[in-house]
Amino acid sequence: MTFDIVTIFPESIRAGLREGVVARGIAQGLLDVAVHDLRDFTADRHRSVDDAPYGGGPGMVMKPEPIARAVSAVRAQRGHLDAVILLSPQGRVFTQAEAVRLSGLEHVTLVCGRYEGIDERVRSLVATDELSIGDYVLSGGELPALVIVDAVGRLVPGVVGAEESLEDESFSRGLLDYPHYTRPAEFEGHRVPDVLMSGHHSEVRRWRKRAALERTLARRPDLVDAAALDDEERRLLEDLETTQRVTRMRGTDAKE
Repeated sequence: MTFDIVTIFPESIRAGLREGVVARGIAQGLLDVAVHDLRDFTADRHRSVDDAPYGGGPGMVMKPEPIARAVSAVRAQRGHLDAVILLSPQGRVFTQAEAVRLSGLEHVTLVCGRYEGIDERVRSLVATDELSIGDYVLSGGELPALVIVDAVGRLVPGVVGAEESLEDESFSRGLLDYPHYTRPAEFEGHRVPDVLMSGHHSEVRRWRKRAALERTLARRPDLVDAAALDDEERRLLEDLETTQRVTRMRGTDAKE
């Protein structure tokens, strides 16, 4: 899979690609990530990528011409671009489902915003989509670009060594992940649940499913309705919801 990243801070992107799963994917030839300095596509001696906003106001706005030239250059080099994504807090929120969708594409170009904003014509004439990694403001799109490359790249076959581990990760099926434990069996008075050391694989699987449901209900109940649950998980969910209702009723009775 191929990524092209357009940014005014190329070294910050390159630094983030030097370690971890993505770096291994690049070394193995499974991921191709190219970084482009937006200033290389400017036309003035100052290499200007921004200018004052029409209508006045604070801050500077990124100019449309360098971005359009950069994306055109990528297209000339790569051919067809499956997606040109503008990274902006105004975009649709990036989710695991979106990561899965993008992992099915051959080529994704990411355009990193900066300053007060980007000329609106980039959205209408250059970008095919606009994504945000959350409801908060960052200094620019470089960190979101690295997040997206990591989340999408690890879904490419062969990038993650134990691919079966992807199936149980948080959000992979709409639930948070179950708790994980390793040695020692006891740490500062807290023991690993006995079922995980029992050797009974069916009981371990059931415990993990129940624990994932409990954690999701407690921390992100909004995820449960849309989660892809199997029959056993639906039965476990019914039991947990019944237990919660009983607990709430007892709490109400105690107050009265």
